[in-house]
Amino acid sequence: MSWTVVPAQEFERHAARWQSLHAASAISPLLASDFVGALLDAFGSGAEKLAWYERDGTTEAMTVVTPTRFGMWETSQPAQAPVGLWLQRTAAAPVHLDGLARALPGFALAVGVTQCDPMLLARPADGGALRTLDYIETARITLASDFDTYWNGRGKNLRNNLKKQRNRLRAEGVETRLEILRAPHEMAAAVADYGRLEASGWKAAGGTAVAADNAQGRFYRSMLEAFCQRGAGSVYRYWIGDRLAAMDLCVEGGGCLVVLKTAYDEGIDKQLSPALLMREEACRFLFNERRFERIEFYGRIMEWHTRWTEEARTMYHLNRYRWPWLARLHARGAEPAAPA
Repeated sequence: MSWTVVPAQEFERHAARWQSLHAASAISPLLASDFVGALLDAFGSGAEKLAWYERDGTTEAMTVVTPTRFGMWETSQPAQAPVGLWLQRTAAAPVHLDGLARALPGFALAVGVTQCDPMLLARPADGGALRTLDYIETARITLASDFDTYWNGRGKNLRNNLKKQRNRLRAEGVETRLEILRAPHEMAAAVADYGRLEASGWKAAGGTAVAADNAQGRFYRSMLEAFCQRGAGSVYRYWIGDRLAAMDLCVEGGGCLVVLKTAYDEGIDKQLSPALLMREEACRFLFNERRFERIEFYGRIMEWHTRWTEEARTMYHLNRYRWPWLARLHARGAEPAAPA
């Protein structure tokens, strides 16, 4: 029973181990080996470590961690990763953290698991050397009923607003079209199109937009190509007339479709809501298709999420300190070790 720690640049060598554990766990698409490998290729700094815990020949937990400041290690958390890179065989609270702290280089005072989803990792009670911290509320849509039942449960303002927009487009002879791309060879152009949509808005000014030739663009292209190779990636494109108006980048698995990124053309008539029009048609398609149990958004709940669903849960950070007295000291005044 022990932890093994290697440079995360060796992830490809150990990807089969990761994927085997993934298949035996909650199988979130956000923790699949092709998602994690693409993250490390695009955003790895070289300081990350890949670690796994093995007992009686069985891998029980794996993670990618990075040092953040003196004595502190946390799960690697690029902005493009909605959940912390921690994988384990059960949905119980993260296990064997004390042993991981002793196995890491240097002298680890604490190990943090960031952005934990309680659906994947049960949130433990604070106590002893363990402390948790709320991160964000996130939303999902359960696809349990038929679309009409779901849609009639939405607010009247949302339904009437989108109905008026569709009536206006119809009166003007403008057709709308939802297109779903799933082929690997379509992903390069799809990510380039997505980047052009983001470039129409505020993200371009802030330098955070996806582009075909930046690290974000390379990540989404390679990751989506890998997912599409096994039938688990999709890009939703919404057309208003002959104009590409909105897009979703999505991954699939474990009974869910995860909307990773959404963008829309901010140059379109302000009386139209292209992302909302796309969302209505995409939801109708997904309810009718019945391939998935839920749609996951994973970002912080925004006002628009609340118009589409009442379902929310709180994600959390977890810190395991080397000694209980250090946890108590930290709780009395130090800022949280995990980023909020």
